Amino acid sequence: ITMLIIYEFLEVEFTQISNTYNAYIYFFSFHFEVLVVLFCYIYIITIIYSELFMTSQFLAGVDEVGRGCLAGPVVSAAVILKKSADINIMQDSKKISPSKRKIIAQHILNHSHAIGIGLCNNHDIDRLNIHHATLLSMRKAVLNLNVKPTMIYIDGKFKPEIDISCQPIIDGDNKIPEISAASIIAKVLRDNEMSFLHYKNPVYGFIKHKGYGTKEHLQAIDLFGPSIFHRLSFSPLNEN
Repeated sequence: ITMLIIYEFLEVEFTQISNTYNAYIYFFSFHFEVLVVLFCYIYIITIIYSELFMTSQFLAGVDEVGRGCLAGPVVSAAVILKKSADINIMQDSKKISPSKRKIIAQHILNHSHAIGIGLCNNHDIDRLNIHHATLLSMRKAVLNLNVKPTMIYIDGKFKPEIDISCQPIIDGDNKIPEISAASIIAKVLRDNEMSFLHYKNPVYGFIKHKGYGTKEHLQAIDLFGPSIFHRLSFSPLNEN
């Protein structure tokens, strides 16, 4: 009788242990299956997103600012706008007031896939000439994009040497929103740079004319001579 009781007790304990073990097996197998399904789902979504991203058409607009200045760099910007960008506010930066340019520039920053900046300083311009320095700054801007565009629209008649399809468009900053956006970004950036140079050399008034050959600027050059930021290959500086 004692042996029978012990046997029944062990059988009950074994059954409980067995049931507990089965419960653990079920629990972990169920959650493992869930994890596998989730992993597969995430993996598939990642592949789909990557394929969509890789096959998406990214159009970049490129423009420069500062070609005709007597001082400071020539600055280019390349912009790839998102669909959320308001293209109705994009226009040639020269037609917008400085305060409005800053507001639109912030909108562009918030609604762009990528923005690239390239510049050539006054020494580069004197060494290369303004035409080649401008094209080099455009090339730098495109290469500094963190998303490679499939097509580039460039303001003007010329295009930089780059292994991406480019289309120069005369008056493009009035026709193509991406070029207009690039024009605005480049203008705001260069204006800020010239304001910075003004505080280093205030006698030239860079903060007012941004390096262009105004009467005030030319008078300052006659009085003080050129600074280290002036383009010595430009007239009338090259006549001294």
